[in-house]
Amino acid sequence: MSNHRIDTDENKPLMARHRGYLCLAGYLDYRVALTWQQKLMAARRDRPDLADVLLLLEHPPVYTLGQGASEAYLKFSADAAPFPVHRIERGGEVTYHGPGQLVGYPILNLRRYRMDLHWYLRQLEEVIIQTLATYDLSAYRVPGLTGVWLEGHKLAAIGIKVSRWITMHGFALNVCPDLSHFGAIVPCGITDKPVGSLAQFRPGITIADVQPHLIAAFTDIFGIDWQTLSLSELATRE
Repeated sequence: MSNHRIDTDENKPLMARHRGYLCLAGYLDYRVALTWQQKLMAARRDRPDLADVLLLLEHPPVYTLGQGASEAYLKFSADAAPFPVHRIERGGEVTYHGPGQLVGYPILNLRRYRMDLHWYLRQLEEVIIQTLATYDLSAYRVPGLTGVWLEGHKLAAIGIKVSRWITMHGFALNVCPDLSHFGAIVPCGITDKPVGSLAQFRPGITIADVQPHLIAAFTDIFGIDWQTLSLSELATRE
């Protein structure tokens, strides 16, 4: 399967450019990141003129379940969880976040792009596919599933929430995480496709290596002109 963009209306680049804030938040507790997302989304529901935001970060080890996720996909009891577990308002089943995983939370006003959730999910996948293409890796989609795969391994998970066309949650790209932590769950409820990492295909790769390529791909696909801010600077713009 090709890593090249399919030339359809769904994948054509957007012509208009938009301003946005890029926040490289580093190593951030999951609950703190969630609170930031909720705050940014709420502000944009009230003031849709506010600039879009992309938070890029890593989390300490944590498991999250989507709003309707089944606890049957947890291989541990609630009182013996190896890491914190949070049920949140995104779609999808259980997943793991942890060090070595590049997590992106776009807070976008889809009225500026396309008011189509299917289209938005495909664009997030395309960001990952183009990022991996910079390493001469032909990542691909699997029909009927959300995410990005490489040689039979799922390298990126995607789960979103959209309210009044403002997005939150987003994607997680496994760059060089400890994959054994996925062993305590059935990731995304998929039993027949293993989770993988970029480090399996490009040994020694780091988050710092990948992040600029992902930013470039996101910029190209969504047409955003970024101003890079810290979390404290971002707070003053809201």
